[in-house]
Amino acid sequence: MRALVTGGAGFIGSHLCDALTTQGHTVFVLDDLSTGRFQNIEHLDTVTCVIDSTLNQEVVRDLVRDVDVVFHLAATVGVQLVVNSPIQTIQNNIQGTEIVLEETCRYRRKLLITSTSEVYGKSMQAVFKEDDDCIIGPPHKHRWCYAASKAIDEFLALSYWHEKRHPVVISRLFNTVGPRQTGRYGMVIPNLTRQAMKNEPLTVFGDGQQSRCFSYVGDVVPALITLMETSSVNGQVYNIGNDQPVTIEALAKKIIERTKSSSTIKFIPYDEAYGYGYEDMRHRAPSLDKIKDAIGYQPVTSLDSILDHVIEDIRQQEFID
Repeated sequence: MRALVTGGAGFIGSHLCDALTTQGHTVFVLDDLSTGRFQNIEHLDTVTCVIDSTLNQEVVRDLVRDVDVVFHLAATVGVQLVVNSPIQTIQNNIQGTEIVLEETCRYRRKLLITSTSEVYGKSMQAVFKEDDDCIIGPPHKHRWCYAASKAIDEFLALSYWHEKRHPVVISRLFNTVGPRQTGRYGMVIPNLTRQAMKNEPLTVFGDGQQSRCFSYVGDVVPALITLMETSSVNGQVYNIGNDQPVTIEALAKKIIERTKSSSTIKFIPYDEAYGYGYEDMRHRAPSLDKIKDAIGYQPVTSLDSILDHVIEDIRQQEFID
């Protein structure tokens, strides 16, 4: 098939391009390189990359017309970037997705939209199911604009399915990690890993008892492709991730162990890290029952293996730099 990947030069997008080209598909990338890097895909000689934004409707239309399917990954990502640039976050996430929906509907191209576990907001569920209520914080706390904008993306997509039977499927990703992920915008594992490799204090925000489930990009990408290839999932939302939680303090200790670092852990209040009034999810773990039933998805990569992949990737980057 001929596939368009928006955000294809980013962390997850570039791994998706790798997998699609390995399977023999023709791949086009649309990326404005605001958070992605051309280096992530320059090894893929057969990929055609257009450096532009999903906000450019004419470019999106031209690309969509010539492909069979569209993977929409382009979005503002990273807690630090979201907090610092709420206008950019809202515009990129909502307007960009609206344009992609309009053009894929015009040409009847199946669309996969990557959403986020952030849409569950401040819910205190032990495990999040796709039909659970979403509890998002107040508008004056900019941290929640990412969750709200991605929730609007989902409402738009499901409305296109309901009203126009536009083939679209939504994946809610839970803390996907792996090689090529940058720590520039607040991604916890690459940030802590770099600090540990330099024997610097590992900066853990809050009390470190907040927990997350980290999933390997090599497990997530095949699930995205399978969802695209499965017609019965159209009009549905699916969690994708790992369901084994770890506290951030325990994660930091594990990174120190895996890197054989002499680092210590330094706890930093949220207000100092992100400004007054910042709120965080205390726990975030997905139910994977729905996607397992739909496509047989099961994460297989352990946290130790994930960390080893990231450590090796950062070592190679530091050597090259």
